[in-house]
Amino acid sequence: MAEAKMQDSTAAPRLEHLPVTFFAVLMGLFGLALALHAAAGSFPVAEPAARAVLWLGLAAFAAIGALYITKAIRHPQAVAAEWHHPVKLAFFPTITISLLLMATAIHGYRPTLAEPLWLVGTLGQGVLTVMVISGWISHRAFEVGHLTPAWFIPAVGNVIVPLAGAPLGWEETSWLFFSAGLIFWLILLVLVFNRLIFHAPIPGRLFPTLVILIAPPAVAFVGYLRLTGGGIDAFAHILIDTAYVFAVLVAVQVPKLMKLPFALSWWALSFPLAALSVASFAYGRAAESAAHIGIGLAVLAGLAAVVAGLLWRTGLAIARGEICRPE
Repeated sequence: MAEAKMQDSTAAPRLEHLPVTFFAVLMGLFGLALALHAAAGSFPVAEPAARAVLWLGLAAFAAIGALYITKAIRHPQAVAAEWHHPVKLAFFPTITISLLLMATAIHGYRPTLAEPLWLVGTLGQGVLTVMVISGWISHRAFEVGHLTPAWFIPAVGNVIVPLAGAPLGWEETSWLFFSAGLIFWLILLVLVFNRLIFHAPIPGRLFPTLVILIAPPAVAFVGYLRLTGGGIDAFAHILIDTAYVFAVLVAVQVPKLMKLPFALSWWALSFPLAALSVASFAYGRAAESAAHIGIGLAVLAGLAAVVAGLLWRTGLAIARGEICRPE
């Protein structure tokens, strides 16, 4: 037994071990592109950077997508194993979320190209949401320890749909996904906090997913503005202020986060910060609040530093052969 474990720990990286969590990298890159584009409304100098990051995200999407498709063709049993994994199951919607974020980022430049991408992403998101939730409520038994903030990912994907869907004219479809995302966010929020308060702590490898708490209300705020024409009403206040509350709760955990070893789950830090930055800029311009624009800029600066650090650390892990190993 000990010899077998030693062989596993020294095994060379292989394509069949490419994790679906790798798509979280794309969420971070497209999120940064969207945050920079949002900043450009107040600081035009950010627009060239937004375009550059968008191109980087497109290149990364092509590379990661091609690798995972190859894995699915050559090692379908490995993909099936991830699908039946109680934690990794929630990461499959990162694929369609990446498409939706790509469509949203491209919409500002090429609306005609954004629409077909959005349609594919929305259809895929709908299918994956139903399949993932069906997996959760099927005959399989999940334990409390399997529940992490990563379970928010399918819900987050649904509230992303209106970001490009509403401007493209797909309002009814956008409201459908927005409503589904909100209701499942609230359900999962109760479950996740029950797990955080009354059960064993989240394992260190998955602890960075705690930052995902910020994303649903922040994205929902931006989606709500797109659906309602940009006015700030009571519900909009609740959404963005909830995001700020979760941001403060997560900030308190930063010292613990900094002590953890690197894993791909660290990319969970990136998209929630991007969502909070975009939401702050959106509120700042809608309410003419310089304070919120300042918050958006500060979060964007932190996001840029986080993404740069994650890119460097991920590249280092790839060079060292630490990626695509059996867990």
